[in-house]
Amino acid sequence: MTATEAPELRGPAAAGAHRVRAVARRHWLVLRRSPHRIFDVLVWPVVDTLLYGSIGLFAAKAAGGGAETGAELGTGPTLAVFLLSGTVLWHLVHQTQISLATGFLEETWSRNVIGLLTTPLRGWEYLAGVGLFALVRTALSTLAVASLAFAAYAFDVTTLGLGLIPVAALLLLCGWAVALAVVGLVLRYGSGAEALVWGGLSVVMPLSGVFYPVSTLPAPLRPVAEALPTTHVFAAGRALAGSGPTPWHELAVATLGTAALLVLALFFLGRMLASFRRRGLVTRYS
Repeated sequence: MTATEAPELRGPAAAGAHRVRAVARRHWLVLRRSPHRIFDVLVWPVVDTLLYGSIGLFAAKAAGGGAETGAELGTGPTLAVFLLSGTVLWHLVHQTQISLATGFLEETWSRNVIGLLTTPLRGWEYLAGVGLFALVRTALSTLAVASLAFAAYAFDVTTLGLGLIPVAALLLLCGWAVALAVVGLVLRYGSGAEALVWGGLSVVMPLSGVFYPVSTLPAPLRPVAEALPTTHVFAAGRALAGSGPTPWHELAVATLGTAALLVLALFFLGRMLASFRRRGLVTRYS
């Protein structure tokens, strides 16, 4: 092209198509630079498939009187009891995680992180305060769910007996551990990691056997499920729902796994907080 020649101008349709491609490319580059955003694209479909597929298989085995499922169901409880007890217990751990994580996000949304860092407030004091509020919020929310289950479906969660106490305590600790890990990710990667607050725990939902035994999962995923402490907590919950004795073995395995998970989460949060300070990432929220 010589100095006297002008570039060929696009027509209105071609120019519009170019702008559309530019907007689409912009969002593709954002997705490529932020792998955690792929969560909504790939992870949710996989989670839904595993969850509802396993529920359907469990229901089919129960209806057909399969030996394995029949042993799991026993003679007293029904599939509805397992679904309702799983719903109430899952809400307990999920609400705990959401309450603690969003407690920290409130500081980022209000641009108050730098204010916290300039006070004499220590890390464990902040976690204790947010955890206390999360505990109250979780108690109110779980009470509402349990009350609705009783009023609408005549399901009384207290029929699980005293074994409900260690089950609930372990679920609370699991929820806090996941929340601490997610807060660490938000500190390190910023607001883009907030999607993990709402869906991070849900990834382990189909693997934890919330509504069904993990034997209904695809065979390659069963060892992964057995390694999760939540799997053993919900197995204990199903045993209690089946009017069986307190499953101390499952609770012992769940306790060891939960303790390890909590230690790892605290260690991870400490490392992410140190990186947050060292890199000066507080400017994201100021």
